[in-house]
Amino acid sequence: MKTLKNIIAVLAILSFASYANARDQIKIVGSSTVYPYATVVAEQFGKKGSFKTPVIESTGTGGGMKLFCAGIGVNHPDITNASRAIKPKEKALCEKNGVKDIIEIVVGNDGITFSHSTKAPDANFTKEQLWRALAAKVDIDGKLVENPYKKWSDIDSGLPSKKIEILIAPPTSGTRDAWNSLVMVKGCTKGAKSLYEADGKKAKKECAKMREDGYAVEAGENDTLIVQKLAANPDAYGFFGYSYLLANKDKIKAAAVNGVKPSLEGIQDYSYPIARPLFFYAKKAHVGVVPGLKEFLAEFTSKKAMGSRGYLTDIGLVPLASDKYKTTRTAAKDLVTISLN
Repeated sequence: MKTLKNIIAVLAILSFASYANARDQIKIVGSSTVYPYATVVAEQFGKKGSFKTPVIESTGTGGGMKLFCAGIGVNHPDITNASRAIKPKEKALCEKNGVKDIIEIVVGNDGITFSHSTKAPDANFTKEQLWRALAAKVDIDGKLVENPYKKWSDIDSGLPSKKIEILIAPPTSGTRDAWNSLVMVKGCTKGAKSLYEADGKKAKKECAKMREDGYAVEAGENDTLIVQKLAANPDAYGFFGYSYLLANKDKIKAAAVNGVKPSLEGIQDYSYPIARPLFFYAKKAHVGVVPGLKEFLAEFTSKKAMGSRGYLTDIGLVPLASDKYKTTRTAAKDLVTISLN
């Protein structure tokens, strides 16, 4: 069976190569967080005139992975942006559909910002307070109950006596995955975790479940739209990548998390408590077939783009430490692929 699958994959690649002229532009999908960076690189790449400017669609990390892993050939994207690492089940889907040689590029670091309108008072939240505001169930007096909190002051008397209203990313979002891992699971109390485990449930999975009673509002993959909604409603909060905060400083500002506000330095050294790496993934089978793909990888990972003084830092990308940058540059230059097992 494996031999048959390998033959099919090889035939697909040969077929792809035979009619590659059907598409002479790089096609990119994926993360809304990586989208601004990829767009700027694509524009710089297109200005050189050797190749057409890549076409980029913001589908969210999960949506991008599904499109990316659906197969090889002109009908499938060459690159998918991701605000978290590829998941084992996504690797399995790629392998199943013949997408076996995948190049992983770590783009840089990012901080998820918990932001609100510049018209609102400054705010500071602990991870536990954010978990209690968003969780489907919370522990009160030694019992797990449906989330009863309606105002921030219900969680802590020191917080504003205002309705909890948080715009959240959909489940397919890599930013939501990262938020779940870095805030929901970390902020979940020991008491709640113990109660879940005593009930035979996986604490991490249960702690990450969000309430569905109107206080956490799914706002889609369009982070720009979330910014607009926050600007229009001083009582609302939302979370997204650092670049959107920098690009909209006249409209929104970040709340502190555990007493720390996001900054370039805090994200790079991970002292900011919601810092995370960003990625994109490329198909090696498309290199040399889709015009300009290897050259685009070289542009994106160049020092003039990703370096400490690169043009991506101007829009909020926090550059990698030198050793991690070398690894990423080598992956792009030598087309180093990841293991799918």
